[in-house]
Amino acid sequence: MRIEIPREVERFGPIMFHDVQKVYELDAGLKHARNESKPKEKSVIRRLSYESLQEIQEQMCIIVPIRNEKIKLIEGVLCGIPHHCQVIIVSNSDRAPIDRYHIEKDALEHVCKFMKKNVIIVHQKDPKLREACEKSGYKFLLNEEGEIKNGKAEGMILSTFLAFLSGKKYIGFIDSDNYFPGAVHEYVQEYCAGFHTSKSDYSMVRIAWHSKPKIVESNLFFAKRGRVSEHTNKILNALISSFTGYGTEIIKTGNAGEHAMTMDLAINLDYSSGYSIEPYHYINMLERFGGILDNPIPAVLKQGIEIFQIESRNPHLHEVKGEEHVESMSMEAMEVIYRSPLCSPSLKQEILEDIYHRGLLAEGKKIQETLTYYPAIVNANLKVFQDVIKNEPYAELLQVDLSNYKHSKASGLQRDLVKGKKINLPESTPKLEAK
Repeated sequence: MRIEIPREVERFGPIMFHDVQKVYELDAGLKHARNESKPKEKSVIRRLSYESLQEIQEQMCIIVPIRNEKIKLIEGVLCGIPHHCQVIIVSNSDRAPIDRYHIEKDALEHVCKFMKKNVIIVHQKDPKLREACEKSGYKFLLNEEGEIKNGKAEGMILSTFLAFLSGKKYIGFIDSDNYFPGAVHEYVQEYCAGFHTSKSDYSMVRIAWHSKPKIVESNLFFAKRGRVSEHTNKILNALISSFTGYGTEIIKTGNAGEHAMTMDLAINLDYSSGYSIEPYHYINMLERFGGILDNPIPAVLKQGIEIFQIESRNPHLHEVKGEEHVESMSMEAMEVIYRSPLCSPSLKQEILEDIYHRGLLAEGKKIQETLTYYPAIVNANLKVFQDVIKNEPYAELLQVDLSNYKHSKASGLQRDLVKGKKINLPESTPKLEAK
């Protein structure tokens, strides 16, 4: 791959936000390519060989959360994931009246024989996973009936447990409703490109898709930005600007479903429920590691966090889920920013004005608390979690050695850390004009 270095970098304490990087060549050849001139020391284009990306893939776990998706669609996503990655599929598909999970598992295991992929396939309501959550001290995922809750975020948290136990260094997420296997393949390659250039053990890569095709008057129109992302990005940038005092447009991936993290970062981040999980990554990093509130992990302050945003070349075409889905995504993204202790009164008002204007909330109404927040999985006893599921068929691919593991509970949700403490929020928030 040939990829440009970030043009701009925005710093928020120890957090570095890299501006969107453009890909110039998807495959830049082998390590010792013929006719390849020696790279210039100050080149703005970085060449990453096939071998360099493969080294990252071998240490990466790709998560595909699914719920009642079309089998052919999921097969296409699997087809696009590079062979060297470990794949984990967490399904929350219906078990009755038709057992859709059984159909998915049978179909995917069959196609994986031809792909020669070792794929872990589990159901979100698996009794052993429920028992593992309970005994390891991570009961937050359980509902009042003692079962694991529904939801994409809850499935992603479960899969993060499994990815950690697989011993992989990196974890990446791919939505299961992507129609282009080539796009899936490119996303993973771009995850690898970001991690290859990162200098920190705590880093994240987020995909800014090149375009999103839609049909307008019988023609294909390749929209540059999504309706939800435009508003989420604007408010996230306003939040950063309220502390730095300088307007910025550095964040362009507020709702990026396709994203990846180093495992060191993934196990130390808190999570939120629903479709707010992606923008909450930004919020939680600012809260926990931005230097404004208490930081429970000094090592992160020392190394810093690097966030890469890479623009894909393939268009992003996924399942259309209707206007209600879009509105739900947008409201949850706004809620998670609105509820943050970093959100100033003026920014809260700006959020309300934005959702009133878009008709997402009736004028004068307040945003209801609909989201659940989950502490970082490092709060769980991961050795106990491993012991509970060790005899399950999929556990043979979870070979990490935890014999010397010592459970050390983290400081918990940042919202608990700031109780009774005054936060010096800025009085006003710089306005950002939407493009």
